[in-house]
Amino acid sequence: MGQTSESKRGFAAMNADQQRQIASQGGKAAHEKGTAHEFTSEEARAAGRKGGEAVSQNREHMAEIGRKGAEARSLATNGEGRSRKVRGGSHEQQVKADEQPQQN
Repeated sequence: MGQTSESKRGFAAMNADQQRQIASQGGKAAHEKGTAHEFTSEEARAAGRKGGEAVSQNREHMAEIGRKGAEARSLATNGEGRSRKVRGGSHEQQVKADEQPQQN
């Protein structure tokens, strides 16, 4: 079979690690040159707000988030039907917190 106009070329033909390495070099060069953009806290806040608004428009995605939250809550109950306190953080942070003595 011959090549089609849709075959990947250049950056798109590289695997993810190669793309990441080249992108990293570009970012480092921009910082060294002084042309890299540094977000202010206000710019970051505005970008997060804009992204949140865009994501919340996808009702299917929001429903999936709700299902995952309900599932996590049901997993947080122990076998006797009593709820454990549901808290944030990574799984590793939660395991570490569970190992600490409870403070009342």
